Amino acid sequence: MKRTVTGRACVTIASGFLLGVLLSACGGGGGGSDDGGIDLDDLKTEITVTREACTPFGAPPRPLQATNALFQPTCITGGERMADWTDAEGTARTACLYEPEQASTEAPLPLVVYLHPSIFGPDISLAFNNVRGGLETADLSGDPERPGFIMLAPYGRVTERYYPFPDDGLTPGWDNWYRQMLPDQPSRSVNGEAWPINVDVAAIDHFLDEVVASGKVDTDRIYLMGWSNGSALAVLYALNRPEIAAAAVYSSPDPFEAFNDPCVQLPVPDAPKDDTELQVFNAGLPIFHIHNDCDLAGLCPNGLHLKQTVLGTGVADFTSQIINTALDPVDACVDACGTDPLADYASLSEIPGYLGNLPGYTVGLVNHLRWPIGYTDSMYAFLRDHPKN
Repeated sequence: MKRTVTGRACVTIASGFLLGVLLSACGGGGGGSDDGGIDLDDLKTEITVTREACTPFGAPPRPLQATNALFQPTCITGGERMADWTDAEGTARTACLYEPEQASTEAPLPLVVYLHPSIFGPDISLAFNNVRGGLETADLSGDPERPGFIMLAPYGRVTERYYPFPDDGLTPGWDNWYRQMLPDQPSRSVNGEAWPINVDVAAIDHFLDEVVASGKVDTDRIYLMGWSNGSALAVLYALNRPEIAAAAVYSSPDPFEAFNDPCVQLPVPDAPKDDTELQVFNAGLPIFHIHNDCDLAGLCPNGLHLKQTVLGTGVADFTSQIINTALDPVDACVDACGTDPLADYASLSEIPGYLGNLPGYTVGLVNHLRWPIGYTDSMYAFLRDHPKN
C-alpha cells in the first residue's frame, strides 16, 4: 500500500510499515486537487499561537486517566483481538479485527476502520448496530465476485474530554482536540518544539498498517466509519490520511469546533495563517454524515456547522442526511433540542443543567444512543461509490 499526501504534500508507506517521507511529487486521490506535492521543508515551521491555552494544533493532548486499565476489548462479537502495541506515552493499545471467510490475498476486500463512540467500546457498540452484519455479504467493492469487507475496530483510551457530563471522561474515547496528525512522522517541528503525533492517530496507523500488510485489503477501498466521538475522530483521521477513500459516520460532533473546546480550528487545505487554522492532508475527502434532528446537547445544528465549514474551505465533499426519531429523512433540526451551531452546552457541566430542557435532552439522548440501522446499507453504498481511484 502507498500513502500519498494529495494536493499539498506527499508521504509514503509500504508493506504496512511507516518508512518515512517521500520527498518528491505525487499523484492525486480522494477527490483533492494535485499541485505536485511538497516535501517536509515546505511545511510551516513557525505557526503563531494566538491563544494562551492552545498549541499550533489545537488543545494540548488530553490527559490519560487512571481508569484506563479497567477497560479492554474482548472482541467477543466475532472478532480477533490483535496483538497489543505500546504508544509513545507508554499506553498499551489494542484493536479487534473482523474478517469474512472469503478474505484472501487472491481477492482483496475493502477495509472498514470502525471507531467506537465514547463511553462504549467496540464490544458494546458493535452489538447495538448492524455494521458488522454486512461483513460477509455487503457490496463495498462494486464487484459481485468480491462481496463483504474486512473490519478493523481499534480501541480508544480513557482520557479527559471536552464533552458535557457524563461524557467528559472516566470511560473510553478518542482525543480529537489535539490535532497534530502529520503522516508517517513521530513528531513535527514547529516554533522550535517537537510536537508528537496524536497517540490515538498513531495507534490507528499502526493497526491499519498491520492489516494492510496481510495483503488481503483492496487499498483503493479503505474507509472510515464511526459513531459519536468515534465519528469525530473518523472525520479528522480521514481528512489527514491520503490512503482513506471516504468516510461514512453517524451523529458526529464537529471535530474542529464543538461544545467547550478551548482551541477551535478551521480546517484548510493549505498552510495555516496561525493556530486558529489547521492544515489537512487529504483535502477533497468524500464524507457522508447521518445525524438526528433532535440529538444530545444540540448536536444537530453542530452537524450542519461541520458541513458548512468543510464545504466552505473545500477540504471535503460533504453529504448529510438528517433523520427524525422515527428514522424518517427530514430537512431541518428541531429547535427545542438546541439551536447553538457550536453545541455549547453551557450549564450541562453539572447534572441539574439538564433540567433546563429535560424533554429535549431526553429525546436527544435516546436518539443519540441508537444506531440508524435502516441507513447502514446507504452508508455502505456511499463508501462503495467512492473508491480512491
